[in-house]
Amino acid sequence: MGLVGPSGEEKRILRFCWQSIPRMGKLRGVKKAFLLSVLILAAADVMSTGVTPATVRAAAAFSASQGGKSFIAIQQGQTVFEQNAGEPRKIYSGTKAFWGLAALAAAEDGLLNLDERVSATIPAWRNDPRKARVTIRQLLDFSCGLDPVFYLHNNDPGDRDRIAIGAPIVASPGSAFIYGPSALQVFHQVLKEKLHGESPTHYLERRVLHRLGLGSQRYLTDSAGNPLLAAGWYLTAREWARLGQLVLAGGAPVVTPGSLGQCWRGSSANRAFSLGWWNNRAAPDGREFDFEDMLVPKWQRQNWSGAVLCRDAPSDLVACVGSGYQRLYVIPSMNLVVVRQSAGGRFSDARFLRVLLGK
Repeated sequence: MGLVGPSGEEKRILRFCWQSIPRMGKLRGVKKAFLLSVLILAAADVMSTGVTPATVRAAAAFSASQGGKSFIAIQQGQTVFEQNAGEPRKIYSGTKAFWGLAALAAAEDGLLNLDERVSATIPAWRNDPRKARVTIRQLLDFSCGLDPVFYLHNNDPGDRDRIAIGAPIVASPGSAFIYGPSALQVFHQVLKEKLHGESPTHYLERRVLHRLGLGSQRYLTDSAGNPLLAAGWYLTAREWARLGQLVLAGGAPVVTPGSLGQCWRGSSANRAFSLGWWNNRAAPDGREFDFEDMLVPKWQRQNWSGAVLCRDAPSDLVACVGSGYQRLYVIPSMNLVVVRQSAGGRFSDARFLRVLLGK
């Protein structure tokens, strides 16, 4: 089933155990039996760590016990286990990462530079000293300082892009992580201007979705025809997993590895987030807490310093996080993609990942 074998360090330990057996030749009786049993137990412990069919099933069972409805685990391109993986469900903020890919693709296509100033495309921002400094990357990383304007999530709040462009700056660019729909709606207007006639949704479909074998999505367009970029999509677990497999492929068939790598860098305001993706880079140290709970208070009371999803998970773990504990996890070092979708209830990323990893 394409399971993870021993790591380099584990192989070294096993080799040491094996090479130690001949050295016991001079030992007798109880001492030799005792040392041999210690080595056998050590080797068994080494081989028992990591992802196995048993730990995957245990993780699926834990997910189901916490309101999980859909689940799939894919390792080295092979499905290890799945439950209801063909049933479409809302992915909420999981939608953001697809627009992040569209931004990376647009940069590769020469349409924009992530570090260029938004005011170069949006004239209305040129007369505000703080808005004039905001970059496209800061929009995508939610570090631009723009008021979140949460009512943009409503089905028809008016012209989302116009409202977002007119929203006030409430923090200096780069100084605060402010998670909300307004920044992405400004990006939508930027991309629209850069495309010179092609709509951003058409570009997203042509440049990103079709290459992943996906079609048109539920865009929740407003009265002006602007989609909601922050949420809204329905995907099956199998479909969402294609985004994880893109990560394992280094961005193919959409972007290059160099472009995709920008999703894991974080920002000065939140090292654990970039372009729709959360990372575990601060592991094995860092602070382990419920990311969804942290997003509930107003941005001034949030603390993302040293944030990790799970201290015991690899530091290369990355995840898409959707409300109600919708999750796409990718661990490149294990060639592993896992999706769990939920109908609500409580959930713990850290506990789930420990079960999955046999910790």
